[in-house]
Amino acid sequence: MAKPVRNYVCQTCGSAFPKWAGKCEACGAWNSIVEEPVSGGDVPKGLSGKRGKGVTFVALDGDVPPTIRRPTGMAEFDRVTGGGLVRGSAVLIGGDPGIGKSTLMLQVATMLRGIRVAYISGEEAIEQVQLRAKRLGVGVDENRKVSDITTELAAATSLRDIMASLDRPDCPEIVVIDSIQTLYLDSLDSAPGTVAQVRTCSAELIRLAKSRGFTLLLVGHVTKEGQIAGPRVLEHMVDTVLYFEGERGHHFRILRSVKNRFGPANEIGVFEMSDQGLAEVPNPSALFLAERHGNISGVSVFAGIEGTRPVLVEVQALVSPSPLATPRRAVVGWDSARMAMILAVLETRCGLGLAGSEVYLNIAGGLRISEPAADLSVVLALVSSLSDRPAPSDLIAFGEIGLSGEVRMVAQAEGRLKEAAKLGFKRAILPKRLSQAGGKKLKVDGIELIEIGHLQEMIDWLYNEVRSNALAATVSASRAQHQGSQTVGQQAGD
Repeated sequence: MAKPVRNYVCQTCGSAFPKWAGKCEACGAWNSIVEEPVSGGDVPKGLSGKRGKGVTFVALDGDVPPTIRRPTGMAEFDRVTGGGLVRGSAVLIGGDPGIGKSTLMLQVATMLRGIRVAYISGEEAIEQVQLRAKRLGVGVDENRKVSDITTELAAATSLRDIMASLDRPDCPEIVVIDSIQTLYLDSLDSAPGTVAQVRTCSAELIRLAKSRGFTLLLVGHVTKEGQIAGPRVLEHMVDTVLYFEGERGHHFRILRSVKNRFGPANEIGVFEMSDQGLAEVPNPSALFLAERHGNISGVSVFAGIEGTRPVLVEVQALVSPSPLATPRRAVVGWDSARMAMILAVLETRCGLGLAGSEVYLNIAGGLRISEPAADLSVVLALVSSLSDRPAPSDLIAFGEIGLSGEVRMVAQAEGRLKEAAKLGFKRAILPKRLSQAGGKKLKVDGIELIEIGHLQEMIDWLYNEVRSNALAATVSASRAQHQGSQTVGQQAGD
């Protein structure tokens, strides 16, 4: 009998080492290396003398069968997946504990009318899933009778049992596994959730989904860094990777596509969490700006692009004096390193004194922004807070900032401006050369374009605009007070 070989595998990234160590040199995680036994017969020894069967090649311009999609009936979910679930594909959904992954999967499973769906839970009993369905009001029609929803429930964690139930001609068309970290294969000595178990169970399920033609939905846990737990190769094995994001203090959730072989990536779907489950939000810009108040310093509106959808969000900034030798810098919803770069540019290129001030930045609503086009809107909020002068309420801004203070061009400007005009905004600050991009002057009805090439131009425009508005308000108040005094004098004379 072959002597067992000991292998030490990182549970975060899947890297293997010949001996145990406290820190993984591949990903830098601490206390993540676990010993996993490997039998000597499983160690690859190279190719033997047996000849393979060969591979069949076809022409690149050959006939391609049409992609079969199944719309779920949930518009936001279909948008993120590229129009619906593709037959024979594997979709991975990750998110924080309690964010609503199981609720989303249960609602998607019950909205697929006339399609046989298998919901396999490894974390909850069947009664718990049924109670959640009753609480959400799914699985029955308006008369509280059983509808044409053909969702079947099961509670199992053994991969052999699940494979035996699915590997048949009359297999379900949609299979939901909640979650992949709870499954185990008895031929492996490691515990459920380890790298070997997650990799092997996922590979077998994906292989079966490709051969039988059903759509596989895998729910995955995430680490404290927000990445899907298990080996990184899991995200390469599946066709689509979705992240379910959101803050516990906010009432809405964001489903983001980071990988999609059958549609556009970086697409988002917005849902609102309520006692009746997840409700779709068809116009997220109106939701993010619903609680916006005017005439407040340190606030600006950014016109961003999430996938193919323009989204308007509110950027909030607070600059306050600090008694500390090292002032605090706190960022929520944006890149902290990019804010440090913006502060250095404002200090060096524009002469604004921010070194001794505490700076806080927040993207209202819990949305996380990653595109550099938000630089100009962040600067607008910072300058407004530093001067304690509110920016105009009908103004949006977008543009990338370089280290010399220049404002660079960004993509899809016309879509951003049209979304702003739809919501009632009248002016937009944008890069100067953007209007000349492609030899065609950019123009959107109802939006006045304020073109700038350097940050100092925007700061000067903001100070002049606020000063003129303040002067106009002072004149109007003075006239009203003067007219009021004349009226009182006339009444006294009468």
